[in-house]
Amino acid sequence: MTRRAQRRTALALVGAYLVLLAASHAVRRPDPPPPELAVANLTPPDGGAGEALVAWRVWRPPVGAGEAIPVLLLHGSPGSSADFLGLGPLLAGERTALAPDLPGFGHSQKRVPDYSIAAHAGYALALLDRLGIDRAHLVGFSMGGGVGILAAGRQPQRVASLTLLSAIGVQELELLGSYGLNHAVHGLQLAALATLHEATPHFGLLDGFPLDVAYARNFYDTDQRPLRPALASLDMPVLVLHGARDPLVPAAAAREHHRLVPHSELVMLDASHFAIFRRPALLAGPLSRFLERVDRGEARRRSDAEPARLAAAGRPFDPSQVPAASGLSLALLCALIALATLASEDATSIATGLLVAQGRIGFVAGSAACAAGILLGDLGIWAAGRFLGRPWLRRAPLKWMISPDSLARSATWFERRGPAVITLSRFLPGTRVATYFVAGLLDTGFWRFLLFFTAAVAVWTPLVVGLSAWLGVRLLPAFELFERWALPAAAGLAVAAWLVLGLARRLATARGRRLLLGAVRRKLEWEFWPWWAIYLPLLPWIAWLGLRHRSLTVFTAANPGIELGGFAGESKAAILDAVPSRWLPPWLRLAAGTPPHERRQAVDRFLARHQLAPPVVLKPDVGERGEGVRVLRSAEALAEAVAGLERDSLLQAYVAGPELGVFWFRHPGSRRGRIFSITEKRLPAVTGDGESKLEQLILADERAMRMAPTHFAHLAGRLTEVPAAGEQVALVEVGTHRLGAVFLDGARFHTPELAAAVGEIALAVPGFYFGRFDLRAPSWEAFSRGEGLRVIELNGVTSEATHIYDPANSYRDALRVLRRQWRLAFEIGAANRARGVRPAPLAVLVRRAVRHLLRPAAPRRRAHTMAPPERTPEGG
Repeated sequence: MTRRAQRRTALALVGAYLVLLAASHAVRRPDPPPPELAVANLTPPDGGAGEALVAWRVWRPPVGAGEAIPVLLLHGSPGSSADFLGLGPLLAGERTALAPDLPGFGHSQKRVPDYSIAAHAGYALALLDRLGIDRAHLVGFSMGGGVGILAAGRQPQRVASLTLLSAIGVQELELLGSYGLNHAVHGLQLAALATLHEATPHFGLLDGFPLDVAYARNFYDTDQRPLRPALASLDMPVLVLHGARDPLVPAAAAREHHRLVPHSELVMLDASHFAIFRRPALLAGPLSRFLERVDRGEARRRSDAEPARLAAAGRPFDPSQVPAASGLSLALLCALIALATLASEDATSIATGLLVAQGRIGFVAGSAACAAGILLGDLGIWAAGRFLGRPWLRRAPLKWMISPDSLARSATWFERRGPAVITLSRFLPGTRVATYFVAGLLDTGFWRFLLFFTAAVAVWTPLVVGLSAWLGVRLLPAFELFERWALPAAAGLAVAAWLVLGLARRLATARGRRLLLGAVRRKLEWEFWPWWAIYLPLLPWIAWLGLRHRSLTVFTAANPGIELGGFAGESKAAILDAVPSRWLPPWLRLAAGTPPHERRQAVDRFLARHQLAPPVVLKPDVGERGEGVRVLRSAEALAEAVAGLERDSLLQAYVAGPELGVFWFRHPGSRRGRIFSITEKRLPAVTGDGESKLEQLILADERAMRMAPTHFAHLAGRLTEVPAAGEQVALVEVGTHRLGAVFLDGARFHTPELAAAVGEIALAVPGFYFGRFDLRAPSWEAFSRGEGLRVIELNGVTSEATHIYDPANSYRDALRVLRRQWRLAFEIGAANRARGVRPAPLAVLVRRAVRHLLRPAAPRRRAHTMAPPERTPEGG
């Protein structure tokens, strides 16, 4: 299938999805409230959450029964007033029982700005206002407990008592114990459920599912940190009613709430969190008796608390009392740990050890969760290697994780010692992904891989978790401080660990030390800086030139014969079309959108017409700085490249010999131009000694060491070869600085003969006044005589006077040359504007720049896969 057909299919699928999604949302309608529910629009007393439609249930006492203080029942999340269908009637013997559907739940308004317990507390108080109830008992179940705590804190005079029924409360005993960590978990949950419910065409089938967006928003919008001070300030009677086997809210939370409220009563039942649904009568007894005591004025208030309990309430929270996660909390924590290993196995294992040291999870459970996640993730890498193979290495996310260098080294290593490699890679960070991918790529049997891998994980994981836990016990005081700033501290700790571990790993080997030295020198030596860092100081100068010439884009008129003057994204084929063929090597444009068999036929005709054979050069039609340029040295390599063409490209006859970059300019109206800059391009090579591997030779060479990652990628698959003594191995085949070519100031070649030859070529190109020729000639001496020149490329207004990259030049020297170059570009553009050439509008220039920067990168392919490279050309 062609790329155009693939795009049409993709657009059709996207269109069908959008139509189904729109239809799904169109047919979804909320069910009307049943007749037993009352509804009204309510606005919280403070007005902060805004008006919302709220539904509620009422259970009234029998006619003739006494009317005690009513009770307001607040449900959990997910939930609704239906949570109290069993308990509500049991409490309505002598008092009215009310149970609202809090906004977002049940039959109340589904979409509200704020789903938090703080907003729900406002709606609960608004319901009391609506019904004219001056004073009520509050019973908060699960998440509703937080609603009750905040409502009692806001208007304590209206709350006769507060009952925390299997209720949430202090942050430290909720899920992971940290607001930042919990908030991140709830954010992931919200994203997943929102995608499921709102971005999936389910036509209402999921609308009754309790785990919906409102439930996720309730947890995401809620901040439990204010609940601790709110509990500590309660004065009304409080009952803490909890199940000893609660898997959602630990019994330790109930005991902490009982401690914080020194006059509270604690009733622990032999029940779970779900007793309200399964055994409402078990709850009704102690709850009814408590409410009756409150009505009679017999329940304790803060002033009645015992001195010992008052003293205990004043003590700070003791983290050592946090119980290990259990039930659903344990299952969720283990799942999070397992998922986190997919991002970083080492960091997750260390963090799990700290959780073990804190007592939040047991050693066995934590180690098992880490091992399960590691096993799952790395089996996925093995499967990717087995079923996807090499083509997918050029695609995200594999291209981010596996470099050609690491793949080649792992393949060589694996072929010799497969089982040992699988086991040892577990203990060598940085080798795992490539090794497991190679294991799949080389068709290692599943059960064999699983056996060795499981054995390695079974040793490594408990070792790391246990060591981290052992150290964590000694670091817990610092860890408590860390918890206060969990997210920024975790990020800082992860970065620091990555830097320290990465540095230690590099320093541990000679290879790592040389790579580190090369990386440091690339940062310190300006010629290796990224283009944006080099050009950033030039922006004020370019802006000044724009003001001076009354146009920021006038330089695009410097070359009327080239699209946008050669600013960005111009077609190389369109430029070469304007160059007389006697100065060009034969070339052919190949369109990626044509069928592969048509491209092959066009290539065959091209080769036959010009009597060519490999080597030939293949380069993108739109590109820069040598991106995607390949020298194809065999018919097989050429056939493979043409069949897999992904971008419009040029096929060009290979021209042997040295290369110069000659920057030339001519003022409009002048009949002669001048050479502005000459760059001598040297293609580096290393010489074998008969003992050292190619990788070692590269790292030993002072210049090659700086560009080692680029050379490793270019020569992947050959790094373990041992060149013969005296054998030269070319590291670069393309005269591009970013790929490793050495640029030197070529002023010594500036002869009248070369100037005349270049001027003759330039004057023959219509509409060309400013830019750089990349030229090859049979020898360096031929350049000086101006003989045998061949134009490899012609670049326009944004080409550089590349002699600035000579290591002898300082950054200050380079800026001085670039300022002069841009001054000339603006002057020539302004002169052409005066002759009637229209500069490109700024909006066009910006769009082209953005499109050019965001274009997909050319696929990275190894240069030497079909045949050994030629020796380095003469002089370089």
